[in-house]
Amino acid sequence: MKNKVHNFSAGPSILPNIVFEQASSAINNFNNTGLSILEISHRSKDFMDVLEEARSLALEISDLDANKYSCLFLQGGASMQFLMTAHNFLNKNAAYINTGSWSTKAIKEAKLYGNVTEIASSSDKNFNYIPKDIIINDDYDYLHITSNNTIFGTQFHSFPLSDSPLIADMSSDIFSRKIDLSKFDLIYAGAQKNLGPAGATMVIINKELLDRVQREVPSMLSYKVHIEKDSSFNTPPVFSIYCILLNLRLIKQEGIESISKKNKIKSDFIYNEIDRNKCFSGFSEFSDRSIMNATFNINEGFDVDLFNKICSNNNISGINGHRSVGGYRASIYNALPLESLNILIDAMKEFELSQE
Repeated sequence: MKNKVHNFSAGPSILPNIVFEQASSAINNFNNTGLSILEISHRSKDFMDVLEEARSLALEISDLDANKYSCLFLQGGASMQFLMTAHNFLNKNAAYINTGSWSTKAIKEAKLYGNVTEIASSSDKNFNYIPKDIIINDDYDYLHITSNNTIFGTQFHSFPLSDSPLIADMSSDIFSRKIDLSKFDLIYAGAQKNLGPAGATMVIINKELLDRVQREVPSMLSYKVHIEKDSSFNTPPVFSIYCILLNLRLIKQEGIESISKKNKIKSDFIYNEIDRNKCFSGFSEFSDRSIMNATFNINEGFDVDLFNKICSNNNISGINGHRSVGGYRASIYNALPLESLNILIDAMKEFELSQE
C-alpha cells in the first residue's frame, strides 16, 4: 500500500477523506438516480436540493439571518470577485487595506471603476505584518480587506472599524475560526482552501448592499441577477458545489468553536517548532501570524537541499513557499490532521540534529 502523503499545499488543498468517499460514490450513482453527479441536470430537483442545502448551511454556520443575507455559489474564483465587488459597488471612492498579492490584484481591478484609496499597506516590509491602528475618517463606498494572506502567512486577528460597508476576501480562512461575520456586508471565498475543490466561489452578501448599485451591470457580473436566479443564472459548477455541501455538513457537525480550537492547537505546534529550532526563522510578524499558513525560512548556513530531501523521504508535499517569500509554507487548513503536522515537525527536528 502506498505510504500516506502529507499535503500542505496552499490550494487546491487537502479535504476530509469522507468527502472523497462520498463524492466518489456520487460520481457512479447520485441519490440512486442511476446518473452520475457529473451528468445530472443542474435544473433537476436532486441538484436544486443540493444547492439549497449548501446555501442554507453556509448561512447557518455563519450565524447570519437568511432574510438579511444571501449565499451564492459562483464561478471565476476570488479573482472574479475582485472585479464584481468594484463593478457593483464602487461609485466614487473605495478604501482598500493592502496586505499582499491578492489585495494588490483586487486594488488593480477596482481602479477600473473609480478612485481607490489605499488607506494602509504593509508593502514596506514585504507584507510580513498587518497594519494597525488604522484611522478611517472619510466616507467610502466600501472598505475591502483580505482576512488571511496565504503567500505571506499573515492574518487579521481583529478587524477595522468603519462606517462604510466592510467587504472581505476570506478565501483561505473561511470557517476556520470563530468570528462575528455580521460585521461584514460581503464575504467571498474561493472554495479550494477550506470549502471544497476548485471551481466554485462562495459569496455571502447583505442584501441591503444591493441598494447601493448605481451603474448598469452586465448580467454575469450582477449580484442582483445571481440572487434572483438562485445561483443558477448560468450552469453552476455542480460537482464542486456538491463537494462543498458534503464538507459544510461536516463543519456544521463539528462546530466552528471546535474547529477554531483545533486550528489554534495546530498552528501553535508548528510555530513553537519554528521558534525553537535553530535552523528556521518565521517570516511573518509574531502578532500577525496566520493560523492557516505558516511561513518560514531556513537560516543562513544550513543545508536547504538536505531539508528538502528529508521532507521528500517523509512524503511531505506542497511545503515550498511562494516565490515572493521563498523558504517554506505549511498550509494547515481545517482538514489537515495532526498526524501530518507531527510528521513535518519531526522532519524539522531530524534536520536540526543532522546539522550538529
